[in-house]
Amino acid sequence: MSDPASPCTDFRRQLGKSLDKSAKTMARLLPIITGALLLVSLFNNLIPRSFYVALFQRNLLLDSIIGCVIGSISAGHPMTSYILGGEFLKNGVGISAVTAFLVAWVTVGVVQLPVEIMILDRRFAIARNLTASIFAIVLGILTMLILHFI
Repeated sequence: MSDPASPCTDFRRQLGKSLDKSAKTMARLLPIITGALLLVSLFNNLIPRSFYVALFQRNLLLDSIIGCVIGSISAGHPMTSYILGGEFLKNGVGISAVTAFLVAWVTVGVVQLPVEIMILDRRFAIARNLTASIFAIVLGILTMLILHFI
């Protein structure tokens, strides 16, 4: 016979509560996450790749900033960003812009920011996105500088 206060029973009860709470949270967040994913898909399909290539002017700082901005709004699966980055390089976009684009794609989420604010808090979400943006620009510049010396 099992004692009602045994550690195994207590664990099962806690596990059940945790699973129930997780399921309710996911049910509450699912429509929000779905909306964010639909917005991301819309942005990715509305802006053609040729538009990106026309933006870059071979200016180290400006290209890194533009790459960061485009990467910030073009969120999606990281594999897609690598394909786009490769296409940008083939079409003459500089490595600093492509690096900033890739880093921002993965770390900055302008489109997802409203959801992130709801879940994590406004101050944290904005600080995280600003910090990630700055690092994306810095990494784009550093990549170009390091490759220039090699």
